[in-house]
Amino acid sequence: MVRNFSPHKNLAKSRSAGNSRLQSPNKSMVHSSHAAKSARLSIMLMVWVILSGFIWEASADGECGSIPINVAFARLSPCLVAARDAQAKVPPLCCDRVKRLVQTNPRCLSAVFLSPLAKEAGIIPAAALSIPKRCNISDRPA
Repeated sequence: MVRNFSPHKNLAKSRSAGNSRLQSPNKSMVHSSHAAKSARLSIMLMVWVILSGFIWEASADGECGSIPINVAFARLSPCLVAARDAQAKVPPLCCDRVKRLVQTNPRCLSAVFLSPLAKEAGIIPAAALSIPKRCNISDRPA
C-alpha cells in the first residue's frame, strides 16, 4: 500500500480540523497589532512631550542652579502631605531634606513650592512655605 505524504493534502486537513497555528492571521489579529503599535507610539509621544516640558521649565527657571526644578520637587516628595495641609505633622525626612535645601540654596525651596508643578500637585503655597518653621529650622528664609 502506497501512502501520499503531500504537504498540501495534510495542510488542508489541518485547516479543516481548526488548527489555528497553521492558519493565516485574520483581520482582527492584524487590527489589534496595529492598535497596539499606535498605543505604544502615543504613549512614547506623551512621555517625550512631558519630559521636554520639564527640561524647558527647568532651564527657564534656574532658581535651583544646575538641579532641574522637577528633580528638586521630587526630592521634597516626603513633604507633600505637609505642603497641602498647614496643620499636618511634618515628617522627619521632609525636615531633613528641607534643611539641606535651605542650607545650600534657600531660593530653590520657594521656587519649588511656587512652581506650576507644585500647583498641579495640589500644594498650598502658604502651607508649603511654613514647613521650615514647623521643622524648627533656625536658619530658614524669611
